[in-house]
Amino acid sequence: MNEYMYDINSMSIALVLLIIIMLAVEAGCRIGMRKHAYRSDAFKSHVNATSASLLGVLALILGFTFSLSLQRFDARSDAVVNEANAIGTAYLRAQLLPASISDDARKMLGDYLDLRIRMSTLDVSDHAGRETLLGKTNQAQAALWACARQAAAGTQSPVMAGLFVQSINDLIDAFGRRDAALNRHVPETVLLLLYVSLLMAGAVAGYAAGVAGHHASFATYIMVTLIVVLVAVILDLDRPRRGLIQVSQKSLVDLQATIPATTR
Repeated sequence: MNEYMYDINSMSIALVLLIIIMLAVEAGCRIGMRKHAYRSDAFKSHVNATSASLLGVLALILGFTFSLSLQRFDARSDAVVNEANAIGTAYLRAQLLPASISDDARKMLGDYLDLRIRMSTLDVSDHAGRETLLGKTNQAQAALWACARQAAAGTQSPVMAGLFVQSINDLIDAFGRRDAALNRHVPETVLLLLYVSLLMAGAVAGYAAGVAGHHASFATYIMVTLIVVLVAVILDLDRPRRGLIQVSQKSLVDLQATIPATTR
């Protein structure tokens, strides 16, 4: 399924959503005030109960969506640490190979680490730049695997060569898991359900105030604003390379600092 809002800035979505919900509250209030004189107390109680029920449903959807986005954020954070560990292990094991192979392997691993850090700073919405770096990453992985095959075929120590081959395989697997985690986010249908639920809850809250014979209170607008802020946090968590909340790349950066610049 194509997702149309993922490339849109989360703050822009939140701002538009806040304006629309405010208008929905005001529209519901005006419609309710027109009916105020003709509605019984029982009807007003029914509207208030419905409004409270909608807010409860909205809270449930908010909690579910926040949990989804937070789980994906944690998975991306773990994937960064796992990939840094895989690259670091491969670099250490490359030092155990014969000098003729070790120097090339460590140089390629240093370049590969630089590529992964560059990819980490690239906005997900930059599709062209991302495809370019993915192509270079695939080429680097192919070169590393060719180096591993050379080590397995030419070394006199099959144990060391086997450990290096395994580390390169783990490195490639870590890349795949991290890339998959990056592309795994809250489905757009769930977000649309959240937006619609918020719109309906705002409209009914305004209608309940209007039926009661008064405009929506300041507390109602504060509540709506806080809910939209929570939605903005959910969207920010779901977009790990832009916005205020981003996945830390400290593990990769720290690893880069420990690798001598002469090997990169």
